[in-house]
Amino acid sequence: METVERAGAARFAPIDPAGLGSQLHCFIRELYPICRSITGEGLRKTLRRIGARIPLAVTEVPTGTPVFDWTVPREWNIRDAYIKDSAGKTLVDFRCSNLHVVNYSVPVRERMPLAALKQHLFTLPDHPHWTPYLTSYYNDTWGFCLAHERLLEMKDAEYEVVIDSSLEDGALSYGECFLPGERSDEVLISAHTCHPSLCNDNLSGIAVAVFLAALLRGASLRYSYRFLFAPGTIGTITWLALHESRVSDIKGGFVLTCVGDRSPCTYKKSRLGNAEIDRAFEQVLRHAGLPYRIQEFSPSGFDERQFCSPGFDLPVGCFMRAGSGYAENHTSADDLDLVSPSALAESLLRCWTVIDLLENNRTYIGRVQKCEPQLSKRGLYRTLGGRAPTGEEENAMRWVLNFSDGENSLLDIAERSGISFEILRSAAEALLRSELLRAT
Repeated sequence: METVERAGAARFAPIDPAGLGSQLHCFIRELYPICRSITGEGLRKTLRRIGARIPLAVTEVPTGTPVFDWTVPREWNIRDAYIKDSAGKTLVDFRCSNLHVVNYSVPVRERMPLAALKQHLFTLPDHPHWTPYLTSYYNDTWGFCLAHERLLEMKDAEYEVVIDSSLEDGALSYGECFLPGERSDEVLISAHTCHPSLCNDNLSGIAVAVFLAALLRGASLRYSYRFLFAPGTIGTITWLALHESRVSDIKGGFVLTCVGDRSPCTYKKSRLGNAEIDRAFEQVLRHAGLPYRIQEFSPSGFDERQFCSPGFDLPVGCFMRAGSGYAENHTSADDLDLVSPSALAESLLRCWTVIDLLENNRTYIGRVQKCEPQLSKRGLYRTLGGRAPTGEEENAMRWVLNFSDGENSLLDIAERSGISFEILRSAAEALLRSELLRAT
């Protein structure tokens, strides 16, 4: 059984991935019914659920606040929405699925013929059983989303149309969980919180981030960790605008999204391309023994494009599985059946292993610099009695000793040697115990 250990100098009890996957899926199930948007009570309710599991500071940014080239929008809330036929039968019901209403629709209460109503109806003809997810954040309009098969059943008649919503001055909400470490250098982990009942995008990212923070909480940490739960695009832009003077503390980070589907783990590099976080993910995924993908940076995708915008150019990548490239994305088919407990657990373990690498990526200096030290007299070479190091372990020790010149980190050595970081770290620990290394 694959296990993961807590990061830091000490090693902690292993965690059962099977049980972890079930817990992650249960948390997604808890959040699934909530109607979220970039503002509003659904977003606040989600942050409260997160705050029940990890310490969370919530910030409210008033409508109209300028944030770089953007402005914090009006707050949107919705209570009910439906379409009824002339007999009073409900054909489309927001209370059955919050995807049925175009997110940020203005209030409507009218009776109209089908021809007029069709201008506000959206379907997926290629997937007639699915309901699309659409938004209208910055355009005062309204609409309904429904299965195409349902639209085909609607007769040329008059319909009652109601959207009981409000658009008014309020605030944009985001949450932060900050876990201080020995250093002020921060690792930033971000998950967008604006999508309504969509499980992979991005309840999976929220769940993995929350459980990752819970596992790190209370650990002896080298770096500080900041978990950001904000609505996509405008939320991240707002956070960056309010924290512009402090982003220099971010030594690396990643956006978490779409990590519950069954596709291989995928890491999209930061704009820098060779930051420590980029190299850490590539190292971990390469040695995990499972298919994986590494993508170069592009200015499309998720909130990594805000963190990596030229004015910030932060070392922030994106960890996902299929990303946005799956058929069910932004549809009702992105449901509880799409996300797999085992995939969620694997995603969490990969993130955890990356953090473990960052915490333990040290640079050492060998105490014997002229020729190689004698390992046998220290019990670090082949002997007749006791447990002898394997050939792989001996090779790892030689690599660590040769490149521990105060310039090369363990990650540098791992990349050059092809040996996994974990094996090199174990070798370094053995050499430290034998006083053949010292930390810089």
